[in-house]
Amino acid sequence: MTSAFVRAHTRLGSAPHVPEIQLHLAEDAFDLWERVEDQVGEKGLAPPFWAFAWAGGQALARYVLDNPSLVAGRSVLDLAAGCGVVALAAAKAGARRVVANEIDQFAIDAILLNAEANELSVQTEYGDMLDGDADGFDVVLAGDIFYDTAVTSRMMPFIHRLRTRDVTVLVGDPGRAHLPREQFTRVAHYEVPVPTALENAEIKTTTVWQPR
Repeated sequence: MTSAFVRAHTRLGSAPHVPEIQLHLAEDAFDLWERVEDQVGEKGLAPPFWAFAWAGGQALARYVLDNPSLVAGRSVLDLAAGCGVVALAAAKAGARRVVANEIDQFAIDAILLNAEANELSVQTEYGDMLDGDADGFDVVLAGDIFYDTAVTSRMMPFIHRLRTRDVTVLVGDPGRAHLPREQFTRVAHYEVPVPTALENAEIKTTTVWQPR
């Protein structure tokens, strides 16, 4: 089972910028990444994005926890949720309903394990949601989503559809090259500790953005 794999290759701890939330995280980022990469083609595994608290997610989770009125009593979607730290922050901040979306079953299982560890209620949605308009959600959150041009080309039309419905959209980004900054307004920024094995840095200056 994928949940057994998640348990076997992670340890329950917390991300440095969001110590309030417990997460199943890889102890050795490089080792797990290599272990899964070796099986990507052979067994159809995706890279283990779910085993790390990426800077964009940490910053966005911190912002939500520090500004709970953004989500309190509202329906929240965490898009491309990874380990689910943003979804968990929203649940902890008092959201009425939280759904964490992912296209990797390992991530779905990691999110459910993390929700259980924090005694928080988070639903999951497996599959690609970028062709829709997130109907039924008041808030859409996305941490570290602008990592390549293909995703950005689909993400921006999705965000524009959300804004026509007055959905609150917030994005956490650690300076990825593909974020179209001219279409966003900065609402907060943080210095976020990150695994050096993945980011080639100990700290990433990370911004929370809102579309204009």
